[in-house]
Amino acid sequence: MIKSNLEYINRKITEVCKRTGRQRKDITLVAVCKTFPVSSNLDAINAGQLDFGENKIQELVRKRSYLYLNGMTKTRWHMIGHLQTNKAKQAVINADLFHCLDSTKLAGKLDEECGKAGKYLECLIQINSSGESSKSGINPGELNLFLKELKQLSRIRISGLMSIGTFNEDPEDSRAEFRQMKELFDVAKKHDGGNIEIKYLSMGMSNDFEVAIEEGANIIRIGTAIFGARTV
Repeated sequence: MIKSNLEYINRKITEVCKRTGRQRKDITLVAVCKTFPVSSNLDAINAGQLDFGENKIQELVRKRSYLYLNGMTKTRWHMIGHLQTNKAKQAVINADLFHCLDSTKLAGKLDEECGKAGKYLECLIQINSSGESSKSGINPGELNLFLKELKQLSRIRISGLMSIGTFNEDPEDSRAEFRQMKELFDVAKKHDGGNIEIKYLSMGMSNDFEVAIEEGANIIRIGTAIFGARTV
């Protein structure tokens, strides 16, 4: 099932790229494996999938460690959920791309832990594009100031923007929100320099990833359409 699902999604991504004049190699598919066992990751890896996302750092660490110990060192791990500052060290050591930077406090802690570990961490700024109080992220109007504040840090690399959009039964209803994110992405690129190089726009999930790509996404995060419905 996982293999056929991945084949279907990759086919759809290729179709969107063809009709929008984009290159398939420029779109990263992140398989969101939260709540699923590591055997699901293995099935996906056997089908050629290497990018995985988790919204809980302890799950990311557990699965990544298991796969690395079993020789699967080419996997790339995306932390896509809200992170408490006391878990920043785990994120720095284990995440390849951190999607959910939403405060200067967290940015400072990640930067500090990067210094201790002697490494850098690529981060995406999470935008609360839906305006829902239940979702993390900065308000769109705060982006310019936030980027200026982040320029003071030396170890985290600000590589783009991410949003968890409003869930809509009709994907077309998500288009305006995705379009706003692309406009913010273009605004953020004006801050390029130093520790900021805006290149990733992470948005779009199982029900609306095609519209997200049409509106400029180059990272899409898909769980249900790959692994099936979650039971928890």
